[in-house]
Amino acid sequence: MSVSDKTAVSDGIILSDAAAAKVKSLLEQEGRDDLALRVAVQPGGCSGLRYQLFFDERSLDGDVVKDFDGVKVVTDRMSAPYLGGASIDFVDTIEKQGFTIDNPNATGSCACGDSFS
Repeated sequence: MSVSDKTAVSDGIILSDAAAAKVKSLLEQEGRDDLALRVAVQPGGCSGLRYQLFFDERSLDGDVVKDFDGVKVVTDRMSAPYLGGASIDFVDTIEKQGFTIDNPNATGSCACGDSFS
């Protein structure tokens, strides 16, 4: 993912154009336009913390909301410090398909890539 592929924000999460397009596609499949992509950090995984990405219709007190070409990305206030500057991309290759998170705040990660410390 090059810098030109990203929609940059001064702080918070960065969502690539490919990831925004995939989220839009998934929302169209759901037939919903009232959902946001919620990105959260929860205790767990082999490295101590794990990412959660899911569609959410809720609005929680203290949520950080960013808009990327019509895609709302929401982070709760407890997860936001762990995700500042994190880049979310979507890859679709013969070897792998799915969302990836490149997080500059992570000091370590597990082999599966699903958790970090």
